[in-house]
Amino acid sequence: MPFPTPTGARRGSVRLITVDLDDTVWPCAPVIQAAEQALYAWLGEQVPRLTERFDPEGLRAHRRALMLAQPEIAHDLTAVRRLSLRALLAELDYDVGLADLAVELFRRHRNRVEPFADVVPVLARLRESVCLVAVTNGNADVRETPLRDAFHRTVTAAEAGAAKPDPAVFELAMRWAGAAPAETLHVGDDPLRDVEAARRLGIGAVWVNRTGQPWPGELPPPLLAVRDLHELEAWLGTAQIDSSAGGAAPGAKPGATNAL
Repeated sequence: MPFPTPTGARRGSVRLITVDLDDTVWPCAPVIQAAEQALYAWLGEQVPRLTERFDPEGLRAHRRALMLAQPEIAHDLTAVRRLSLRALLAELDYDVGLADLAVELFRRHRNRVEPFADVVPVLARLRESVCLVAVTNGNADVRETPLRDAFHRTVTAAEAGAAKPDPAVFELAMRWAGAAPAETLHVGDDPLRDVEAARRLGIGAVWVNRTGQPWPGELPPPLLAVRDLHELEAWLGTAQIDSSAGGAAPGAKPGATNAL
């Protein structure tokens, strides 16, 4: 069902804002590392022959090989992890049903995210006047995180059938919201998977650059670069979105926050 046009003030021409999750609204690496460690410790207790044969990097290599062998599931990271574990458990004469328990344990730890300080208050205000849809290649479940009430919907690569920079995630979000590309703004940290992928569809895209990284020279500059969502909110108060390739909106400076 299309999302109804929100009541209240319109943020320029934007009706839908899609927001990446990992490293845009919360730090990703520490969470993944902790989840991997918890899973590996559990595997050591439950299926010790597996951890005797594979260290954590060996398990990652097995998943990568599976993704290459079965590209049709490569976008679904949970399915890849489950199938990889099932194959290894079967090979070592363990009950393959333990893979489901392992994935559930990993999933619980994967959802123990801590949003950046700016995220909760800014998203709460934006949610009052625009449709907010989280779009992610990852496998965190927003409903089990501190951002459970921040979005109107989440669209995952697993649900869309393809991972960014494929357009499927964005297209599904726009269909659900009943929004055209010119009415959509994407916010994300990855220059290719977020910014470039969105603007290929005619979607204005804002680069969240929390760590002061240089913009890739081979790509046109983003519509806007911000250090946090407070800067995004301030810009949205007056901006009219021009989603054309690298062009900046009136008053925005392409490049760093506002000067890459």
